[in-house]
Formats: sequence, C-alpha cells, structure tokens
Amino acid sequence: MEWMEFVTPANVCAAVLLLVPYLAVAFWGKAIRLGVLALPRSVQIAVPVLLCVPYALVTAGAGSFRWAWFALYALLPVAIAALLRHATPENGNSSHDAGARPELRQSGLWREFAVLAVLGLAVDLRWFESAWPPHLAIFNKVLLLDVGIYAFVLLRELEGTGFDLRLRWRDLVTGLREAAFYTPVALALGLSLGFLHSHNAWPGLMPIAGAWIFTFFFIAVPEELFFRGWLQNLIERKLGRTWALLITAALFGLAHFNKRTTFFNWQYVLLAAIAGVFYGRAWRRDRRVGASAVTHATVDAIWSLWLK
Repeated sequence: MEWMEFVTPANVCAAVLLLVPYLAVAFWGKAIRLGVLALPRSVQIAVPVLLCVPYALVTAGAGSFRWAWFALYALLPVAIAALLRHATPENGNSSHDAGARPELRQSGLWREFAVLAVLGLAVDLRWFESAWPPHLAIFNKVLLLDVGIYAFVLLRELEGTGFDLRLRWRDLVTGLREAAFYTPVALALGLSLGFLHSHNAWPGLMPIAGAWIFTFFFIAVPEELFFRGWLQNLIERKLGRTWALLITAALFGLAHFNKRTTFFNWQYVLLAAIAGVFYGRAWRRDRRVGASAVTHATVDAIWSLWLK
C-alpha cells in the first residue's frame, strides 16, 4: 500500500494529538510541569485518559475500533499516573527543594521500575500492536511514550532525566564524540560478523539530513529517554554509575533481540549493547537526553544509509 493511503484526516489529527505533548514537554517542560502541578491532584491523575482519543480516531476510521482496547488506552495511562503521583512528595513540588539531595527526594523506586517494565515490555514484545490497523503501530509507541513523559517528567518530576531538546553546543560535541568512538568498534565487529554490509553510494545531503532528523525525533529521543533518562538514571541511584551504565547497555542490547528476524538475533544484541555503553556515556556526562540522542541518531543514520 502507498503511504498516502495512511494520510487520512483522522490519522493526521491523531498524530498531532500524540506529537504535541511529546514535543511541548521536550521544549517547554518547566512551564508545562508547573501548570500540571497547579491542578487538583485528582485532575492531574485523570488528564492522561485523553490519550485514548488518538486510538479512537485511527481505528474508527479504519473500521477496527474495539472497546476493550479503548478501555486499556483510557485506563492504563491513568493507572500509571496514579502510581507515580503517589510516589511524589505531597506538595508535588520536589524540584523546587534545591537544598535536598536528589537521592533523598526520590523514594519508592519500585513503582518506577514497575512502570518501566510495563512500558518497555509492551513496546518490545508488541503487546498492543494488534490493536492498531496494519502498518500503524507507530501510534502505539508514541502513545506509550506520552504516558511515560506525563508520569515521569510532569508528575513524578524524576531528577536528572535531562529531557530537554533545546540542544546546546556541548550536547552536539559530546554526542558526536561518542559516535566517533563507537563507529570504528561497530565497523570492525559488524563487518567481521557479517552483520554489516557497506554501501559506497552517496545519497545526497538532503536524504542524509532527513534521515538524521527523523531518527533523532522518532527513534533516538524516545529510546534514550527510556533507557538513559529513566532506566539508567534509576539504576544509578541504587548501584552507582558504572553498574548502571553496564546494566542499561545490556538491557538495551536485549531489547533488540527480535529486530530484523523472528529468532534471537545475537549479533544485533551484541552491537546494540556495545552502542548502549557509548549512548550511556553521552547521557551521563551532563545528564542530557539530547546528547545521547545525537550519538544514537548519528549511529543509526550511518547504519541505515551506508551499512544496512
């Protein structure tokens, strides 16, 4: 099917409803967080019920709407919001307590790990993809990303996430440096394993820029926010920087076990796990998702354009 068949008014509206929260928090997170925390507690928890609307728009237009899935997309975001809202100090304003150490202000980490397990497994094992019309499962991923952003960034106010896409010069330098460190490792290992295959064609500046920008916003940032801003961040509080880096990199690698194949793709897992070390290094330097997303987008763009 041609891609234009998917560009319907309902799908475009659903895409806007899902992308606006993601990008708004990425660029104006502080103002939005203050606005959300000014709402009554019950309203704060109820707001993400609106995330069921994009599901209804997409599936109603395709004739695949199901009440059971609608209920899931209405209730799961609210349940996650309630769980993490109850892990936040009663005044809901922990980020303003500048004199307290982050590890003393962030308690109840079992809730965060439980939420990450649900969101991560739902995406990686494709639990909910059958709810969507064929070729439109990307809506599911962005919807679950919005659930996590609302719960972790706006309600939970998790310290040190670094979800700010107003890139600094230092983010670019750090991100490109780690990409430069990883690329020769990936080339040597990937080519020797037969996993990577080089292509000498020059696609042109516009395709390169387009591939990088698309990868940055729709692959790199969501994955880096999940694995580095949330997961590595939380593990670091329990086990320290080195173990957090290695464990998160290993989990990132395992998350690629079923990519490009129907069985356990150990080559992809190995290269992704090693990449995760460099992505984690980029993030933890200044605790900035933007920096690790630059590394991630650069590596993925090189792979998709010249090595896939």
